[in-house]
Amino acid sequence: MTKTSLLTTATALLMAIALDTAQAGPAQKAVLEHFAALAKNADTGFQGFSAERGKKLFFDQHSGGKPETPSCTTCHGTDPTKSGRTRAGKEIKPMALSRTPERFSDLKKVEKWFRRNCRNVMGRECTPLEKGDFITFMANQ
Repeated sequence: MTKTSLLTTATALLMAIALDTAQAGPAQKAVLEHFAALAKNADTGFQGFSAERGKKLFFDQHSGGKPETPSCTTCHGTDPTKSGRTRAGKEIKPMALSRTPERFSDLKKVEKWFRRNCRNVMGRECTPLEKGDFITFMANQ
């Protein structure tokens, strides 16, 4: 790949991220750029993140994880702008960036929570594409 085509691809990727992340600040965009680079390396057809795929991931019932947590909505609720509850009853701040603007801004924490929650809900770790889609969906809530 030439330097010019690499720059064009990178610019297009960043524009796709920017258009799909209305509420995301610089820290969240840096996290999304990290996942975009990983997704691009894993899948040469990567065309950017999708809020629609992120929405589907959030609302779908999954069968690979723990039976008591078949969906993200089990704990986070069906409205990302409202607080959720852990199974132990502890409050979870809203997932939507419009309500919790600091969410998804620390890559180490983002990775920790995706690792834990994806294993519980889906029985596996989320892919970089799924993580980026999920954050993109929440950035539009």
